Amino acid sequence: MDIDTKPSNNLQDVLDAEIKEWHFHIYFAQKNADQNYAALELRDAVLRLRRDGAFVAVPLFRVNTEPMGPHPIGSYEIWAPAETFSSVFSYLCMNRGNLSILVHPLTREEVNPYLFSDHEFRSAWLGPSFPLDLSTLPLRSDEIPLQYPSLRLGYSSASPPMSLDDRRRLGANVENLLKNEKGAARAPSD
Repeated sequence: MDIDTKPSNNLQDVLDAEIKEWHFHIYFAQKNADQNYAALELRDAVLRLRRDGAFVAVPLFRVNTEPMGPHPIGSYEIWAPAETFSSVFSYLCMNRGNLSILVHPLTREEVNPYLFSDHEFRSAWLGPSFPLDLSTLPLRSDEIPLQYPSLRLGYSSASPPMSLDDRRRLGANVENLLKNEKGAARAPSD
């Protein structure tokens, strides 16, 4: 497998590929009463915090009490749009206890042997990782996996994106503001 690992620095390509929706899979040993309880308590806390406006996060109604899809133990999914990803990630990072959480983007490539895949190469773990059975996932979808379009967030956002010119002005302003910060790296002059 020959994969180009050089990061893109083309502004338009980077903006076009920006991830708009994410999944957090909370793992628990389904036969361990303490972990099962902790996982459900975390789910209820996320639901309360969403109700109270801390962030937008949507736990899937179903809680998998047995292995499901690529997930080898009990789990449930929480969807988060890019608009509140940082808040959800921060909360789960600080409040997961001893539970493991798989974090992955939603793109057209759940798993693909020739490209980076969402569940394998584009994923991250909070806590210890678990081996996944990627054979249960489709290789590629023709459509972006929209979830909860009624929220008009993530891929369904109604907000217009910043223009390329606005992005360039923002970047130039940040560079200017950081020019006297001794600890800040400078952008290459190419």
